[in-house]
Amino acid sequence: MPVDIEQLIKKSQEVCASAGAKLTQKRKNVLTVLLASAKPLSAYEVVDRYQMQFRESLPVMSVYRMLDFLVQEKLAHKLETSGQYMSCAHIACNHQHETPQFLICDRCGSVKEVGIKNRIIEELERSIQSTGFTLARQQLELHGVCAHCQIAPG
Repeated sequence: MPVDIEQLIKKSQEVCASAGAKLTQKRKNVLTVLLASAKPLSAYEVVDRYQMQFRESLPVMSVYRMLDFLVQEKLAHKLETSGQYMSCAHIACNHQHETPQFLICDRCGSVKEVGIKNRIIEELERSIQSTGFTLARQQLELHGVCAHCQIAPG
């Protein structure tokens, strides 16, 4: 299913405007780089692709700030185990987002974002709170082998 990047950028602008945030041209371009990628990218990979696609150099520290903005506005995700970034799979959705879990293929590096039902997260939170532990983030990253790699010759 091809991604309609222009439509997702338009929706992203609406999301930012409704939150009182500004999706600047450079932030849009960084989000475009993420949307066009089939795999999560490091900040350095974003810098390289940005340079190739927009014929403009960006300092990596600026890219980190832009990526942090996109994560804060829920337009992108940071994979904690790898330090890579990917666009949110639910930018154009009009429903309440669930807590993301990421299914990461250890062979090809592909990542699939899947929402966890809120009732499951609530139960998990109760279980965690009963131990006296305070949860800082709610994001699961599960490693394994994707369906494509399972059928492909090793």
